[in-house]
Amino acid sequence: MGRLRRTTELSLIVLGSLIVAGAYTLASLGRNASIPANLVSFLGIILALLVTAHLATRWLAPEADGLLLPLAALLNGLGFVFIVRLAGERGVPSDLPGLQATWTALGITAYVGTLLFVRKTRMLDRYRYSFALAGIVLLLIPLVPGVGRQINGARIWASIGPINFQPGEFAKIALAVFFASYLVEKRELLRIATTRIGPLHLPELRHLGPLLLAWGFSIIVMVAEKDLGSSLLFFALFAVMVWVATDRIAYPLTALVLFCGGAYLAWTQFGHVQDRVSIWLNPWEDASGTGFQVLQSMFAFATGGITGTGLGLGDPERIPEVETDFIFAAIGEELGLFGATAVLLCYLLMIGSGLRVAMRADAPFDKLLAVGLTALLGFQTFIIIGGVTRLVPLTGITLPFVSYGGSSLLANYVLLALLMRISDDTAQRERRRLEAEANPNTIQTVSA
Repeated sequence: MGRLRRTTELSLIVLGSLIVAGAYTLASLGRNASIPANLVSFLGIILALLVTAHLATRWLAPEADGLLLPLAALLNGLGFVFIVRLAGERGVPSDLPGLQATWTALGITAYVGTLLFVRKTRMLDRYRYSFALAGIVLLLIPLVPGVGRQINGARIWASIGPINFQPGEFAKIALAVFFASYLVEKRELLRIATTRIGPLHLPELRHLGPLLLAWGFSIIVMVAEKDLGSSLLFFALFAVMVWVATDRIAYPLTALVLFCGGAYLAWTQFGHVQDRVSIWLNPWEDASGTGFQVLQSMFAFATGGITGTGLGLGDPERIPEVETDFIFAAIGEELGLFGATAVLLCYLLMIGSGLRVAMRADAPFDKLLAVGLTALLGFQTFIIIGGVTRLVPLTGITLPFVSYGGSSLLANYVLLALLMRISDDTAQRERRRLEAEANPNTIQTVSA
């Protein structure tokens, strides 16, 4: 089974690389009416990076899911093509392709390193509070004077020397590990309702501490860092994990009430939050100012129509921050509804694969961690695409694997590696169980 999965994975990686190389060629033809001179080297570099990841998986996680890595590679490659296509256009730095290629290589390195050092996911369970502390510290680093930086109204960046990064991208993984470990230990206590507050039946308040702590930190992020997207992402992560662990709908409902209350308070007190909501409700009110970005995104989708203008033939560069926050709008303009839907299907397949990993996991910690990591991927995708399409207020988070951003690529490749590790551990335990059932005499002899 493991060999078949790896063979399928390699075939899909080669197919995805050919699709990316074809898109790269079309983008060059659209802009310059010529086939790129570095097409062969471009395809070779892509294949080299992805085959490296594949070989590491074949060696370190031979029975892991065979669909996750090819999907991530396809999304990463497509995002790189659009970054190359946009580089040098109005407002888009010309050095982004080289930087994104470097971050992609580092992301693949982080993927291999995670598989190499995390040989069993249960080892993460031992360092529960270390991950909690790391997550909180990373979450609050942007608030440190002299280290944190405010860009486009949100204080979510940190600068240490020449290195600029978003600590929240790594905090989300650390907090997912902590939540999974904590909930495995406390889930039975959280299921027992001993306290009544109005119509709600809740467990002892001391066991609700982490939920209230998560609410508090999400509000801190939203208020102090002015980052509604990350705040919603962290709180949704914990709410979903508590729901899955306890199977009680009261928890996500309570979490929703708490978050809505905090969001309303922030909306009444802070102009930045009011601006985001106003842009969401009526971007035409200030079409040449605060609403310009969202309106240009809407025009891009309208211009793309069903089949798109064609790679390199649209004008997505007119959208501010198109290479990061609004890259999905560029995809919608040049690939149309068909292309945008294909990207959404890739994310749906990744989320479905992650949930399949969670359903098959027999260890409670593995199951909850897989749910949390998949929820992070799903919610982040929903929040940014929802913001670009005006389904929800616009936030400043990136589209996983597609948008330009080193912190995002590194963190998402680590997330991917953890899902692969959980999948491999589960498959190996299942294989050993089946072998034991098929050879009971061997087990007895070993036991004796």
